[in-house]
Amino acid sequence: MIGTVVRVSLINLRRDRVAQAMTFLLPILFFSVFAMVFGTVSSSTTPKVRLAVVDEDRSELSRRLVEGLEREPSLVVRTTAPAAKGAEPVPLDRTTARELVRKGTVPVALVLPAGLGSSGTAFFGGGTKVLLLADVSDPIAPQVVNGLLQKVAMTAAPDLMASSGLDLFEKYAGAFTPEQRKAVDSWLPELRQRAGGEARAGGAASGTTAGGMQGLLATEVVDVMRQQRSNKPIIAFYAAGIGVMFLLFSTAGAGGALIEEKESGTLERLLSSRLGMGRLLAGKWLYLVLLGLTQLTVMFVWGQLVFGLDLTGHLAGFAVMAGATAAAAAAFGLVLAAACRTRGQLAGISTIVILIMSAVGGSMFPRYLMPASMQKLGLLTFNGWALDGFTKVFWRDLPLAALWPQVAVLAGITVVLLAATRALARSWEAV
Repeated sequence: MIGTVVRVSLINLRRDRVAQAMTFLLPILFFSVFAMVFGTVSSSTTPKVRLAVVDEDRSELSRRLVEGLEREPSLVVRTTAPAAKGAEPVPLDRTTARELVRKGTVPVALVLPAGLGSSGTAFFGGGTKVLLLADVSDPIAPQVVNGLLQKVAMTAAPDLMASSGLDLFEKYAGAFTPEQRKAVDSWLPELRQRAGGEARAGGAASGTTAGGMQGLLATEVVDVMRQQRSNKPIIAFYAAGIGVMFLLFSTAGAGGALIEEKESGTLERLLSSRLGMGRLLAGKWLYLVLLGLTQLTVMFVWGQLVFGLDLTGHLAGFAVMAGATAAAAAAFGLVLAAACRTRGQLAGISTIVILIMSAVGGSMFPRYLMPASMQKLGLLTFNGWALDGFTKVFWRDLPLAALWPQVAVLAGITVVLLAATRALARSWEAV
């Protein structure tokens, strides 16, 4: 009898495609996503970082640093400001670079300030500080840029680094005793000559360390986003990520009412009335939109009351993104319901699709942690566009006009999914 039970269970599993996908396919897909994201941490290759560079110094040192950074395969360096069509590009200035960071065009901008070439390195606390204008929603980018900057300082300008370091050493040697000073004066010229020769040969690069935010060049990270306000808008990212994912689950589950109405015979009676399938789907969609708006509002109100999220200061942007997100999610729930035959099938398929979209689209962890190819893949998901819109509202404080790409894509998704739902629902009308 036990063998019979096992055999029957195996037969049921073989017939249930959704159960097979949940058991075997979904774990493999999730494993692949996490392996692709976090497997690069120990890899010899570093994910590319978009970097804006402002050269205010215009010295030989700053020129070599910029050229060295441009040769780094892990960086995508930008040195010119956006220009109108046909206009000549102009070098970036500090204000333009800060705006690029604030808008999310680049996660970090490097400012080589005036006087860098003549002030020396960071040895003994000396040197003019290089500024890293950073968007701290991506904490990895400033660390990567700083490490590569210290490397480039030795590989691109070793002779200047060595000479500058000895200058500072000689300066602070003034505090030595007369006997110590006499000894320093005796071997410092020879040491300077040797350092210059080794630097030109590239041998001085072996002593480079770039583990912290200080090295051969003193650096200072400037949090561009946090300077605008004192609260914690990063909470909005988590509210949006979790809210969008569970919004998809809610609309998919609520859309399953169509299947229940079909199984109970209610759908046939409704279609025989003057309501019609088009009006029925419109009513269902409107209900799901209102449900989604309520769910997102509750999530963000809770974030304001408990975690200090500034919802009242971003009501207009929230309303626009919540409306576009809820509309697309409602259409998503309806098209899944129209494509499935049973409630069990809907539950299994919706779980697989929603979890995959949430993992790739950024609801589970930020997309900036992903390789560049996966970041682009995330834009094929519903979640990716919705989260980008909420980030613009709460993190970057951008005006409503800046939301048009996200709103347009979500509106397009809504129209396409509603059209697909209407086409799939024709089979119900024929019954």
